[in-house]
Amino acid sequence: MSIEANIGQIKKKLPKQVKLIAVSKTIPIEGIIEAYNSGHKIFGENKVQELVDKMEKLPKDIEWHLIGHLQTNKVKHIASFVSLIHGVDSIKLLKEINKQAVKYNRTIPVLLQIHIASEETKFGLNFKEAEQIIHSESLKSLKNIVLRGFMGMATFTKDKTVIRNEFRSLSVFFNKLKSTINNPDFSELSMGMSGDYEIAIEEGSTMVRVGSAIFGNR
Repeated sequence: MSIEANIGQIKKKLPKQVKLIAVSKTIPIEGIIEAYNSGHKIFGENKVQELVDKMEKLPKDIEWHLIGHLQTNKVKHIASFVSLIHGVDSIKLLKEINKQAVKYNRTIPVLLQIHIASEETKFGLNFKEAEQIIHSESLKSLKNIVLRGFMGMATFTKDKTVIRNEFRSLSVFFNKLKSTINNPDFSELSMGMSGDYEIAIEEGSTMVRVGSAIFGNR
């Protein structure tokens, strides 16, 4: 099937409130153009350099999301255009994003990455650390970022019960925080990839990050 057909099929399965982020890491420009020509305009990249290279070559109305791990020294390269940063896992990184956003006179939306998987290799905050950041004076002082919600990655396993329980734990935590902080901007839960996005949606995801189901195996 074509990229366009794959996107169409996935979008049919998505509830209206769920956004599809087409993960275009390692995908050549032609593949992204095919997706773009089908009407899709939200793309996610893992690496800063690849994101910058593609942004420069592709249409300017694309909404670019950085979904990979972000180092503080790389923020300056994407601060002028990035639409959402998914993987924020420290107050230090939040401060740097805010600092760079000020330079471009813009407000950058971010998601805190929460560690819900059993694998140690995945980045992210635990629930307690995330809560401390959200209620901290430091966060309140950062006027050029807006905290939109959380991002989480489930364990890489075929066991759907494990995946569901991990997504559910993040969804419960998200809803708990949402009710206590009373902030309308705090509305996004980025969970689910090609292999598990349907479970993620059932557990409350508002954004799915899908690569291979759109572009084929890399």
